[in-house]
This record gives sequence, structure tokens and C-alpha cells, in this order.
Amino acid sequence: MSKTIWKNHATLDELNELSKDTMSEILGILFVEITTNQLKAAMPVDIRTRQPYGLLHGGASAALAETIGSVASSLCIDREKQICVGIEINCNHLRGKKDGIVTATAEPLHLGATTHVWDIRIRDEKEKLVCVSRLTMAILKKP
Repeated sequence: MSKTIWKNHATLDELNELSKDTMSEILGILFVEITTNQLKAAMPVDIRTRQPYGLLHGGASAALAETIGSVASSLCIDREKQICVGIEINCNHLRGKKDGIVTATAEPLHLGATTHVWDIRIRDEKEKLVCVSRLTMAILKKP
């Protein structure tokens, strides 16, 4: 059994509760799986997340990536003493998607004392890669 990266325990229900009254709730983002070193969240491709050509909006993919990476970092810090905030994100949009569900998987590339870097892969229902993202989080002392 491999060691978990998470310092804070949370259920999927607790993670989904964090989305109340946020952009995540509006976009329909739902956390769907936690493993020892990955976090997964799904998002519908519908009127909330499409651009005018009817395809998944790149900004919606970026919002999904930043949401999952930010929450993943929050599970890896000492929340009594620290906060985490996104400082850089990039997204390569590889395939268009018109409807259905996309699922993001966040895995750490680096979990340091002052920064976390997450590799986030967004896939469709057939496991085809839709978007690849890298998110850098700053780990700050709680004010």
C-alpha cells in the first residue's frame, strides 16, 4: 500500500460542499474520486461550459483545472498555519468536446514547502485527452 500525499482527510461530500456559492457550483464541477496521490473531478459540457462554436470553452477547462489543483493543494498543507493560492496556470487544449462529461485528474509534480505544482489531465468519457494543464500554487503563511 502506497503512502498518501494528503495531510487533511476529506470525503467527496465534504469537497463538493466547498463548491456551494462558487463558480464551481455554477459550472457543475463535482469531485468524484480521491486516491492516495490523485484527485478527480468531473464537469458537464453544456450551456454553462460551451463557447459560441458549441465546443467546451477553454476557460471552463482552466477553471476545472484550477479548482481541482487548488483543492488538492489545500489537502496537502497545514490549514491551521497555511493557505494556498494559484499563481500560474497553463492549458493546452488538445481536442474539442461538444457535450457529455469531462473528468480532470490532478497529480502532484512537486509538493514543496512554498510551492506545489500539479499535472492536471482532462479526459472525455472514452479517456481521450481533451486538455493538459499545469498549475503552480503558492503556499503562504496564514494571515
